[in-house]
Amino acid sequence: MPPAKTRPGLIDLLAVLLVTLALALPAPATAQEGGEPDEVTFSRDILPIFQRSCINCHRSQGVAPMSLQRYEDARRYARRIARRTEIRDRMGAMPPWYAEKDIGIQHYKNDPSLTDDEVAMIAQWVEDGAPEGDPEDAPPALEFDNSGAWTLGEPDVVVTTDEFLVKAGEPDWWGDIAPVRIPIDEDRYVKSVEIREINDVPSEGTGRETVGGRFVIHHMVWGTVNEEGRGRRQTWPVHEVGRNGDMFDPDAGRLLTAGSYIVSESTHLHSNGRDTRARLQFGFTFHPEGYEPKYRESILGLGNGSDIDIRAGEKDQELHAYTVLQTPTKIVSFEPHLHAPGDRMCLEAIWGFNVETLSCVGYDHNWVRTYAFEDDHQPLLPAGTVLHITGYMNNTEENFNVPDTRNWQGSGNRSVANMFIDLGMRLSMTQEQFEEEMAIRRERLDLGPNDHVIGCPLCLVIPEGGR
Repeated sequence: MPPAKTRPGLIDLLAVLLVTLALALPAPATAQEGGEPDEVTFSRDILPIFQRSCINCHRSQGVAPMSLQRYEDARRYARRIARRTEIRDRMGAMPPWYAEKDIGIQHYKNDPSLTDDEVAMIAQWVEDGAPEGDPEDAPPALEFDNSGAWTLGEPDVVVTTDEFLVKAGEPDWWGDIAPVRIPIDEDRYVKSVEIREINDVPSEGTGRETVGGRFVIHHMVWGTVNEEGRGRRQTWPVHEVGRNGDMFDPDAGRLLTAGSYIVSESTHLHSNGRDTRARLQFGFTFHPEGYEPKYRESILGLGNGSDIDIRAGEKDQELHAYTVLQTPTKIVSFEPHLHAPGDRMCLEAIWGFNVETLSCVGYDHNWVRTYAFEDDHQPLLPAGTVLHITGYMNNTEENFNVPDTRNWQGSGNRSVANMFIDLGMRLSMTQEQFEEEMAIRRERLDLGPNDHVIGCPLCLVIPEGGR
C-alpha cells in the first residue's frame, strides 16, 4: 500500500507548530554545572515555607511540639513533615487547615495551607536526603514575643479569668465561672476578639504532642452582660482548644457595653495527664470611637442536636441540618463543630433551582478552625435561601480521635458524645443593602455576563435601573 500523500506545505506548517509548542513549554529547572537540576534545599526552598505556614507554632516556646526554626531540628523530623503535609485536608494534616481545594469558594482570610507545588517540594527535599544547602540562602530569622504573643495583634483590653486547677487523671468538669468585669467606661464596638489559655505546662520536653496535651480548658461558651450576672446577654464566638481568633466583618462590629462582665455557664475542663494551673485571657480590639455598624448579626442557628445517630464501626455516615434565611444574608465565615468522629462538613446554599456548594472542609477535633471568606467572596444570599450542612462521620479505627470505635454515639455536650453545628458568622441585610453589596462586587470583580460567582446567585441579575 503506497504511503499517504502529504499536501505541499503541510510539513513546513507542522514544523512551525512544533517549534511554537516547544517555546511555550515551561523552562526546565535551573541547572548547575554538569547539567544537573538544582536540588531542593532547606535554606533556600523549605525554610520560607516553614516561616509562612509552620513556625508560628513549631518553634521554641510555641504551642506545637517540635521546633522547625533551625535546620538541625527540622532534619530530625523530615519524613514526619512530609507525611503530615501530604495528608492535605483531613485530620492529621499540617498545617491544620482543612479547606478542600477542588470544591466551593477558594478565597479565605489567613489561609496558611500549602500549594500542591510546595507539598511536592517538601517531599522531594526529604527524598533527596533533606539537604541543608547554603545557609547564606536562608531568609532572615523570624522574631517572636515568647511571652505568648497575640496572633491578631496587641489587644486594646485584656481580661483574665480566675485560675483553674486541673489535676492529673481528674475526670472532666463542666460548670460556670465567676463573672469577670471588663474594664471599659464607655460602650465600644469590637473589631476582633482572641482567647488564649495561659498555663504552667512546660513549653518543651513534656512528651504531650497534641493541643489536648498542652491545654486543659477544652471549651467555654461565654457571653457578656451589662451587670454582674444580670442584664441582656451578648453572645460571642465559643472558645475551643486549638481555635483561631475572630475578626468580625468591618461593617458589623459587635457591641461591648460599659461595665460588662464575662459570664459562662458552660466551661469544660479536661485533664492533660499532669497537674495544671490555667486561666483564659480575652483580648478585645476596638473600632475607632464614633464607629457605627452597618449590618446586624443574623440569629439563625444551623445545626441538629436531635438526630445524631452514629453507628459503631462505620465510616462516611451522614448528618444533615437545614435553615431558611429570613432576610438577605452575607456569610462571613464557616465553622464546623463536630466531635471526635467528625471527618468532614460541607455547606450548601439552595435557592430556586440553584444548588451550590459553598465550602467543604475536613475536620480534626484536635484543631477547631474558623474559615473566614475574603471580603469579595463572602456568600451573598437572598431571603428564602435554604442553607444546608452535611456532616460526615468516621467511627472506625481509621479515625485516631475515637478511643473505642465499638461504641454507638449520640448527641451530648461531653467529648465522648457529639455535636453537629455550623458556628460561622452571618449578617442580616435589608434588600437595599443586599443590592448595593452585589453592585459593589460586580464592580470590584469586573464581572461580565458569562462570569460565575460562587455563593451569589443574583450577582449577575441587575435590577431595573440598578448598577
